[in-house]
Amino acid sequence: MPLTLNPGQTLLFTGDSVTDCGRRDDPEGLGSGYVRDIVASGALEGAAVINTGVGGNRVIDLEKRWQQDVLGHRPDVVSMLIGVNDVWRRYDSNDPTTLEQFAAGYRSLLSQAADAGIRLVLLEPFVLPVTEEQISWREDLNPKIEAVHELAAEFDAILVPTDRELTALAADVGPSTLAVDGVHPTEQGHREIADLWLDTVLARP
Repeated sequence: MPLTLNPGQTLLFTGDSVTDCGRRDDPEGLGSGYVRDIVASGALEGAAVINTGVGGNRVIDLEKRWQQDVLGHRPDVVSMLIGVNDVWRRYDSNDPTTLEQFAAGYRSLLSQAADAGIRLVLLEPFVLPVTEEQISWREDLNPKIEAVHELAAEFDAILVPTDRELTALAADVGPSTLAVDGVHPTEQGHREIADLWLDTVLARP
């Protein structure tokens, strides 16, 4: 079911750098990425919007700050995009997050939010390979995306198919048009994520 936001409700976005996007240097706290684009659309008018994304975060990092940075704000809705760093650290730092660790940590976050009566929106983690090495990331990323799908069903969350849709678009416009390094979106990439979020979560006509 699409989300219905009532005036006065609080919607919180959290995750890694794709959500963070400089929000701590922004007087409005929104950052310069897809969160700002969603707010700029006017579709969330009347709702309070909070961004607590932190660059570099993995699920384990989000677990450590979940109480303070998410539940502590008493949001009505939480939108979460996390997972690419759980993949990336395997390849650049030999510090993997197993599928079991990823799913268990993610489930713990959702369980706490559900117990607090929070409506959940989950975005697929994504990579748009611009190097040969990033193509190999799919071995690690795809099972984690599947875990997000399963958790979305388990917790009756709205699932935003970020990876699927951006991958399809990248086939037409080129991956670096959407994410110059395959991970961090360009301005166009952020607009595409915002549009997909609005279309999926709010069933925007």
